[in-house]
Amino acid sequence: MCNLQMNQIFRPADILLPKQADMQCWSVIACDQFTSDAAYWAAVEQAVGGAPSTLRLMLPEFYLSKRDEAAAAAEIQQTMRRYLDNDVFTEIEHSFIFLERTLPCGSVRRGLIGMIDLEAYDYSPDSSTPIRATEGTVEDRLPPRVKVRRAAPLEMPHIMVFLNDPDDGVMQRAETAANGLLYDFDLMMGGGHVRGQRIYGATADALAAQISEGNTAVKLAIGDGNHSLAAARKCWLEKKQRLTPEQAESDPARFALAELVNIHDPAVTFAPIHRVLFETDPSTWFDAAAQQLAADGEGRDVILLSGGRQKTIRAKGASIGEVIGNVEQFCKAYLAAHGGTIDYIHGDDEAVQLAQRSGCCGVLLPQMEKGELFSSVECSGPFPKKSFSIGLGRDKRYYLECRKL
Repeated sequence: MCNLQMNQIFRPADILLPKQADMQCWSVIACDQFTSDAAYWAAVEQAVGGAPSTLRLMLPEFYLSKRDEAAAAAEIQQTMRRYLDNDVFTEIEHSFIFLERTLPCGSVRRGLIGMIDLEAYDYSPDSSTPIRATEGTVEDRLPPRVKVRRAAPLEMPHIMVFLNDPDDGVMQRAETAANGLLYDFDLMMGGGHVRGQRIYGATADALAAQISEGNTAVKLAIGDGNHSLAAARKCWLEKKQRLTPEQAESDPARFALAELVNIHDPAVTFAPIHRVLFETDPSTWFDAAAQQLAADGEGRDVILLSGGRQKTIRAKGASIGEVIGNVEQFCKAYLAAHGGTIDYIHGDDEAVQLAQRSGCCGVLLPQMEKGELFSSVECSGPFPKKSFSIGLGRDKRYYLECRKL
């Protein structure tokens, strides 16, 4: 690794790509997608067969609790070593990859593959690091990822990191600098198309400096893969204790491969995730919300649902993250008082229809504007879980690039 500038929070990496693999078989969607869809993962298994594939380098969350996780982690690590020993990869040294992902809807999302400095990231709610989590981290989701990464000889990302760049200067510069086609193929299972070009040398270093410049408190925010990045952070802190300060400066475990995306890219879309309560007593839903949730001052409009009725109220919160957090707390308090369960629903119409059922009620959360994400994280920390969705399932990152650990 050369030209390592320790003040760069996102920088070029030595990236591994398969030499001769069937790229459609190689590239598989992120492990945390289609978690209840047995047919999807059965189709992926059939498509991959015995070919080299990132499917063999991760454990889809669909299989959690269905397989021995320790045995699965050991098998993944063994496959990683076999791929390295069998010369499956070629290494693209000290480079970014400018990525153009054509989504199933036809829009093109531009990204930049590089590596995050884990010293600049902390997922704790009171973090003051320049790279922040956008969603609360569920600690019990980390152990399966930590088991794999702790002894893994390589990594691959489904992590997406947002840059707040309204003028789009970074991606425009990256697009101009990109040359040398590395891959260009259709993704499996209706995932669209992906094309990657290399950016290297002094041009890559200048781009890294541009990404890291400025005096904003939050420079980058995690869009997808927060738990994978949190696992990488935990593994790094463990290893760091065994290193000298000089070794820790450039140890590969200090970094994590990720895709950087401008949050203002037109292809990046946000959708609220609504709350619906089931098997409860909805008779006091509107009154309880007026007493416990309604704002005296700052807040955002939410729509309460019960039976065939709807009511708009101003929910309290100094940021949209606080509004969502207060709605979540209200829903849990209501369930504690009246019984029932909660589910997190994508789509306005579906939430409205579900809340009309007997023993149900719900709340439609507001649409988040792109410019609100960074300011909300800076003001009130990570959002509660299930606050918003970035695109649809097949829009998520596919595993493709790797890096030695």
